[in-house]
Formats: sequence, C-alpha cells, structure tokens
Amino acid sequence: MNILAALFIEAIDLRQVAGPSTRIDLSGVQFSATAPAPVPVTVEPHLVVIVHNPPDGRASAALEVTYLRDGEQVARNVQPLQVEPGKFNYRLVRAELAFDDYDTVEAHCRVDMGPVTVVPYTLLPPVPA
Repeated sequence: MNILAALFIEAIDLRQVAGPSTRIDLSGVQFSATAPAPVPVTVEPHLVVIVHNPPDGRASAALEVTYLRDGEQVARNVQPLQVEPGKFNYRLVRAELAFDDYDTVEAHCRVDMGPVTVVPYTLLPPVPA
C-alpha cells in the first residue's frame, strides 16, 4: 500500500458520483493553527491519510503515525488498514498533542515498514481579542 496524501483537516465528506465513483471533499486543510488559549495547551488536530493498494497488493496492513517534536516522540497511533487490491481508502488519526511553547510537531506516517510521509503542524499564539 502507498500513502497518496496525509493532511491536517477540519472536515471530510465522501460523496458518490456517476461511474460509480467516489469523491473525497476535504475542508480546512491546514499546516498551522492558532492556539485556543495561551500555552501550555493540548490540541487534537485531525490528520487524514489517504492510501492506495496496487492491484497486486495485500489487503491488510498497519498504518503508523508517530508525532515528533525536535526528533523526540510525543505521541503515536497504530491502526489496522484494510484496502482491497486496486482500491483506495482513508483513515482519520487524532492525537492529543501537548504544547508548552508555540512550535511545530511533525506527523511521520507510514504503512507497514514503508516510506515515511512527514506532515508538519505548527501551533501559533492565540489571536488577541
């Protein structure tokens, strides 16, 4: 299986169109966000990982997402992944990320022991009221 995309998002919507074919509508794609309050704070961004299984691929695998800050692991999620050969699928991954400062965490995504896709998420100071 191959990761086609990994993005932090606000919402995902699936819809059927003629064919039959499926459309995936992503909204609120982001690589940074303002903190809901001054640090220290914990946030729970949603990461969507879209995968494709080639026609000759195995139908099951494991999706691993490791969150790193300055090379140190701060969170980890592993979940089973079922994708029929020749098809696509997605997984939503949510982690509780504690921030003591306004900085960046990187989500390192991989299927089984395959290549890693890295997605940054930067926490910015709250907007003054």
